[in-house]
Amino acid sequence: MSKNYITRDMESLLREASQYFSVICVTGPRQSGKSTILKEMFPQAVVHSLKDVNVREFALNDPIAFLNQTQQMMFIDEAQKAPQLFEYIQGIVDNDPNRKFLLSGSSNFELMSGLSESLAGRAGVFELMPMSLGETREKSSAKTLDDFLYEGLFPAICAKKNMARLFYPSYVKTYLEKDVRDLLKIKDIMLFLKFMKLCATRVGSVFNASELANEVGVDSKTITSWLSVLTASYVVYLLPPYYENISKRLVKSPKLYFCDPGLACYLLDIESPRQLARDKMRGNIFENFVVMEAVKHRMNNGKEGGVFFYRDSNGNEVDILVKEEGEITAIEVKSSMTYNKEFEAVLKKLPGWIKTPVSRKAVVYSGDFENNVGDIELINYKHLHF
Repeated sequence: MSKNYITRDMESLLREASQYFSVICVTGPRQSGKSTILKEMFPQAVVHSLKDVNVREFALNDPIAFLNQTQQMMFIDEAQKAPQLFEYIQGIVDNDPNRKFLLSGSSNFELMSGLSESLAGRAGVFELMPMSLGETREKSSAKTLDDFLYEGLFPAICAKKNMARLFYPSYVKTYLEKDVRDLLKIKDIMLFLKFMKLCATRVGSVFNASELANEVGVDSKTITSWLSVLTASYVVYLLPPYYENISKRLVKSPKLYFCDPGLACYLLDIESPRQLARDKMRGNIFENFVVMEAVKHRMNNGKEGGVFFYRDSNGNEVDILVKEEGEITAIEVKSSMTYNKEFEAVLKKLPGWIKTPVSRKAVVYSGDFENNVGDIELINYKHLHF
């Protein structure tokens, strides 16, 4: 194992899946550690990166020769750059169940369309997000909450191979110049950047395409199209509302969050932890972090969805509902360091608003006093677990 490698929660899932699937595909944001986890877990795999122009040309011009370079497990990085390969991989694994392939890619549109067409049922597909609190606990124990939120959870920063003030400008520039141009063919990249920044001002808010369209200066269909790209490329995460009537859940507006709090801070022009501490968006950024912890927990265990917010027509709202095995964990998120009994008010009322059993209720905040006695847990964010 590499010296600076940080163990990932998804490892046990990938290890188990590799026993059942001929093809393992890991997708997720740029720089989330997809290539690293696959190289660490499967060191026997022969690696070919399609970022390399020569390798990509070989793969596109003679896919059969490319895939038959070795009978060993083959790892193809940035696989979405040559989606034609998927059809040939299907033929290979159908004819020889012993052949194994690892795929990774950061563009969910291109990768998933190719996989669904050619490798349905043959590929185990998993989404690796930036690091979770549990994965970074040893390296982040000395950080303040504002340090933690400002720096974010991308592996390069957590492993101290880069710093936030250098990482995020480069990350956004690369994203805009590569993914956005490729997927949307946008001529005015600065207009799209304005859209991203305005999305950051809406962290934790219900998404409203018409309102954003007016501010950006485009129509609402364009905003919806752009949002789908932000979602597919793992820049934002849309949290659906909880309705026991599933058809209602699918049509109601989601809340908007970013897949990493550090990226949201950068787009909000927050330049230091000190600035974040006094910024009006600090509570929203903290909520963003806790929401994504719940999402990562589900993803790292191979589970899709299952994380919601609750809001009814009377204005009652609960920040996070996690549904597992037919039961609900309800969480209120407060960035305050000082406990207030009002934090618990909506959690006490929630069982009267929904029919699904509420098996656990918790307030997550930044204070030191904790209590797991009684109906509602009070938890410091550092000790959060699902």
